[in-house]
Amino acid sequence: MSFEFPIRVYWEDTDAGGIVFYANYLKFFERARTEWLRSLGIGQQDLRERTGGIFIVSETNVSYHRPARLDDELLVTARIETAGRASILLAQQALRAADRELLAEGTIRIGWVDAATLRPARIPANLLEALKP
Repeated sequence: MSFEFPIRVYWEDTDAGGIVFYANYLKFFERARTEWLRSLGIGQQDLRERTGGIFIVSETNVSYHRPARLDDELLVTARIETAGRASILLAQQALRAADRELLAEGTIRIGWVDAATLRPARIPANLLEALKP
C-alpha cells in the first residue's frame, strides 16, 4: 500500500519552458516522505529530539517518463520496498492526478544516523515497527 500526497506544480518548480525541472522531483519525493511520516504520527524534529537520530538520503535512482507542467496537480507516492536495521528503501512515483499517468519513479534509500555525529546507527526497533505496513 502506498501513501499518496498531492502537490501542485508552481512556477518555481519549472524551467523556462514551463516543464518541471528534473531535480525538483527529488523535492516532491522528499515532501511525500515527510508527510508519510507525519501521517503515522512521526514528526522528524520530535524524532530527533526523542531519539538523537535522523534519516538521511544515502542513495537515489530516478527514471523520468513524461513531463509535468506548470499548474499540473500531481500525486506523489511513497511505499517501503525493504526495511533493514539501519536503512529503508522506498519506492516513489510522481503521477499526474487527473489521469494517474506515471511521470517519474524511483527508489530512495534513507539511512538512520546519529544526529550529532552523522555516523550510521540502528533504526530504533519501535520506530521500525511503526513504519511497517
